[in-house]
Amino acid sequence: MNARSCRKRRREVITAATCLTEALVNHLNVGVAQAYMNQRKLDHEVKTLQVQAAQFAKQTGQWIGMVENFNQALKEIGDVENWARSIELDMRTIATALEYVYKGQLQSAPS
Repeated sequence: MNARSCRKRRREVITAATCLTEALVNHLNVGVAQAYMNQRKLDHEVKTLQVQAAQFAKQTGQWIGMVENFNQALKEIGDVENWARSIELDMRTIATALEYVYKGQLQSAPS
């Protein structure tokens, strides 16, 4: 092999190595760019999820408050119902006593 052919092959090798290096770098850059874009999308999705989770937590708190208020109202209705039954029972007792007294007065009254 002569020097001229050796230099030519050397240039070919350097050119081929340069092309290979550029191809590898371009391939890696595509992967890095895709990873960067994916990370940006993930960051956006995380922020959206955080906002939605906060809204859901707030709404859940409101629902819990409404259920607690509803339970309290049911308890109060139950209390009123028990009070009404107690009053009704007392009124029946009084009515029976008055009726008993009235009948007793009728029987003891002179005709």
